[in-house]
Amino acid sequence: MSCRLAWRFWKTPSDERRVSVAATIRRGRPEDAEAIAGLIADFADESLMLRRTPQMVELAIDDYLVAVDPRGRIVACGALKEYSPSVAEIAAIAVSREVHGCGLGRAIVDAVESLAVKRGIYDVFALTLQPAFFAALDYQRVDRARYPEKIGRDCLGCIRRFACNEICFAKNLHAEARAAA
Repeated sequence: MSCRLAWRFWKTPSDERRVSVAATIRRGRPEDAEAIAGLIADFADESLMLRRTPQMVELAIDDYLVAVDPRGRIVACGALKEYSPSVAEIAAIAVSREVHGCGLGRAIVDAVESLAVKRGIYDVFALTLQPAFFAALDYQRVDRARYPEKIGRDCLGCIRRFACNEICFAKNLHAEARAAA
């Protein structure tokens, strides 16, 4: 798949974001669960992400955003995982290898951040094995202990809890909005 991205995003009448002629970002739908889980599984097989079953994805489908190519294939995904009324994780960011470098990862994170703001959440964080990606998006490296909600809900039951090498990054979307104004 070729990638021709315009770095301009605009809203269409259906509230979808056009990223380029190659992909449209929209909210996840129940029928997307299998494809989202499959995309994530490609990276989970390499220990780059935690696996999510289609059932896990479907239970949280309202929190997922996907990038869909013109043939209807999901080529990128991301989710907003809420931990409290004011804190959420930018999670499950995956981009099909055939479109790596086209800006879809950045576009998905932007869309997930917009979803957070729409829900009144301004403090977001991400646990990642790709620190340069989040640093390029103006996230700051922080200690994961800053998010005890994450540790209590997810980390304690994780198979990697004793050998976790994910790095925590955070961003305050409210401060970013003020700076842009």
